[in-house]
Amino acid sequence: MPRPPKPNKKEHPLMKAKTLLLTGFEPFLNFKINPTEEIVKELDHQIIGHYQVISRVLPVDFTESEKLLLEYMEELQPDAVVSLGLAAGRAHITPERIAINCKDAGGAPDNNGVVLQDAPINPDGPDGYFSTLPIRAMVNHLNENNFPAKVSNTAGTYLCNNVMYAVLHQLAHQNANGAANPTETDEPKTAQIPAGFIHIPASHQLATQLNNTPSWSQADLTAAIKLAIETM
Repeated sequence: MPRPPKPNKKEHPLMKAKTLLLTGFEPFLNFKINPTEEIVKELDHQIIGHYQVISRVLPVDFTESEKLLLEYMEELQPDAVVSLGLAAGRAHITPERIAINCKDAGGAPDNNGVVLQDAPINPDGPDGYFSTLPIRAMVNHLNENNFPAKVSNTAGTYLCNNVMYAVLHQLAHQNANGAANPTETDEPKTAQIPAGFIHIPASHQLATQLNNTPSWSQADLTAAIKLAIETM
């Protein structure tokens, strides 16, 4: 008599999901709240598209933010990295195209009072790195779902640009080392993992503390980032 077929075990979604490291920032300057902090807390451990989100909040500190983010990458070995930042005054969700090798906040200090001018992020690094996120697909998907979005060609030269450059430089360095020093146990090398930066407008709550600032609801900001991640 033939044996009955084995039951088809349904895999838990966490068994298939890849890891996406999602970062936001703490409040800074005259912004008493930072909507990116709320987004990453809300999305932490959610499954979005092909990824399980693991969230971290970074300090607004030129030295510590970069250091901690690279440590999180080493700890988690993520399959993608998306960093979020506040661009109060912008009305659109704006995935950034490029990060440049410069720290210059125009006289604005970080949260430890450090003011930098014309300083390189990495003295030995290239002038810039392009995002490896699908920024055009993100913008199209957001607009199709009635969330205003456009590609930005400047991430500024404050902390947002700083962490975007640091992540892309680290990944480029890892790829170069892996290509130059393959081993017999190495899996086939793939393209650099998706990584980059997305700026968001102010939330309504934050806009009440500012003058003439475009804003979105916190719920819409969070929903927009989820849609962006779905394209990856």
